[in-house]
Amino acid sequence: MNDKNMMDADKKDGHAHVHDLSAIPRMKLLGVIILNLTITIAEIIGGVISGSLALLSDSLHNLSDTASIILSYFALKIFVKKRSISKTYGYKRAQVIAAFVNAAALILISAFLIFEAVKRFQHQDKIDGNLMIIVALIGLAGNLISVFLLNKDSHDNMNIKASYLHLMSDTISSIGVVLGGIAIKIWSLFWIDPAITIIVALYIVVEAYKIVKKSTDILMQSAADMDYTEMQMEIEKIKEVKNIHHVHTWLADEKTVFFEAHIEVDENLEVKELKSIYDSINHLLKEHYDVEHTTIQIEGNVCDDKELFKL
Repeated sequence: MNDKNMMDADKKDGHAHVHDLSAIPRMKLLGVIILNLTITIAEIIGGVISGSLALLSDSLHNLSDTASIILSYFALKIFVKKRSISKTYGYKRAQVIAAFVNAAALILISAFLIFEAVKRFQHQDKIDGNLMIIVALIGLAGNLISVFLLNKDSHDNMNIKASYLHLMSDTISSIGVVLGGIAIKIWSLFWIDPAITIIVALYIVVEAYKIVKKSTDILMQSAADMDYTEMQMEIEKIKEVKNIHHVHTWLADEKTVFFEAHIEVDENLEVKELKSIYDSINHLLKEHYDVEHTTIQIEGNVCDDKELFKL
């Protein structure tokens, strides 16, 4: 397949459409990167001066946010590259890899923060509640703006969703730090600081695990989530189709489903009669199961094993 054919195929499967729209989330990500770098610097300085572990943990989250968003930004740029002879599937999984790395990093960072918070319970230090509140409010404002910028794109994109999750966790963390600063200022409850750190860290671990699991499933080429029994029944209702077997499905990214299978038909069918079978199967898979790409092997009585899945 030459480059022109690759381009035509990209347009057919919607890849070119993604390419046209990708500049919008990229510009949003760039703005969020600049905003989070500013917040991170402010919280590191404020955390060191005030002695607040929660504020430092928030700054560390923001630092990881910045790194993850930079990774998401470049993954999105790679994602929209056209397919080539050496990359016939394109670069769709760039965002899946970025999502996996970001979520895995969140889990490791959260584990470290929990460890540090437990140590802080044993040795509670005096904290400047006023400074803690002021810096946390700055961080909260920045995080709310960032969350607003990425909210729309996070619904349909695992890569951006991972960055969005970073920002959401920091928004919650900033709220917790503000409330903790108020409790420290009014009641001198210094244990609130590490307690907030642990609660936020546990929340992040739970949410990040979901992304790690989903991205791992895609990278391991796990089967797409569909009703295979119903799909088999529908395909075998098509005229001239005797059975469908040796089905394989996988995802190029979180939405693009690839499908391949063997279709047994009468051995006496002529080649020109097969087109309607191909068209019927492709239409069914596209309309009812959102399959983007199909590879159908039409055969007579060739395979001895006619199980739906060849395990």
